[in-house]
Amino acid sequence: MYNAKITATAYHVPEKVISNHDLEKILDTSDEWIRTRTGIRERHMAAKGEATSDLAAAATRKLLVQRGISASEIDCIIVATVTPDMLFPSTACVLQEKIGACNAWGFDLSGACTGFIFALATASQFLHSGAYRKVLVIGADVMTSILNPADRNTYVLFGDAAGAALLEPTEPGEEGIIDFLLRCDGSGGKYLYMPAGGSLRPATTKTVDENMHFVHQDGRAVFKFAVQGMADISCELLNRHHIEASQLALYVPHQANLRIIDAAVERLGLDSSKVVRNIDRFANTTAATIPVGIAEAYEQKRIQKGDTILIASFGAGFTSGSLLFRWSM
Repeated sequence: MYNAKITATAYHVPEKVISNHDLEKILDTSDEWIRTRTGIRERHMAAKGEATSDLAAAATRKLLVQRGISASEIDCIIVATVTPDMLFPSTACVLQEKIGACNAWGFDLSGACTGFIFALATASQFLHSGAYRKVLVIGADVMTSILNPADRNTYVLFGDAAGAALLEPTEPGEEGIIDFLLRCDGSGGKYLYMPAGGSLRPATTKTVDENMHFVHQDGRAVFKFAVQGMADISCELLNRHHIEASQLALYVPHQANLRIIDAAVERLGLDSSKVVRNIDRFANTTAATIPVGIAEAYEQKRIQKGDTILIASFGAGFTSGSLLFRWSM
């Protein structure tokens, strides 16, 4: 039986940056209103025709260079996204062709903002069983493609990005991924969703006219769930392994709202210096927030080999998840 560890990590964001001041020109909002309520100052936006697979491919190419391997060595690709290039084929298949991963199979996983944690946990089981040696896990979304430009309550919250992690078997004496908790509560689905585009409401002139292909959110209900859900699942996982928050080297929470992050950090009793906060520069990039946070922390040398790291998220569904691991790079 093998365990899984992260052996490479990278991220990519589009070149175009949209500041709060840019949004002031097109929406009834202000920089001060957005910053004080969300912590966001700017976000990256994909160019016209730039798809989720393009961002994922850019992140993957950086990862492959970092690891010093070719795409042909990848066995499996899991893409966590709610903004696939198209309903089918999967974005994993599109990505496989773009990067030349000729020996890999793959699939998309829809877990909203918790998608990357769901995908990381899934990939770890492929390695745990010994079925595969190299699994590429991607969290990527072009959220600006499904936002209503006239809705100030959602349009200011999201950005576009992709993050990638390569999972491989641990060596003797290495722990890698220690444990995870994954949950969903379907009763919360009505508070954050895209009403049309699936089999329930296929695209019609009516669904387009009624803006049913954009994100719809009850911000108050989502905020209430998120504050409790992310903190609770983080605490539960630490308690299960008798690990104190002070023993963590890094906490990487989902970047949806600075107040939600601060509430979870306060509940955990964590030192602020051990928390990843990049929502001010990227906004909520959905499935990409966690891998982008990990990759940035590695670039900034905030983590060292053997460090204990906790990641946690919540999202539409409602979904929630937390994963505990030792850094192996």
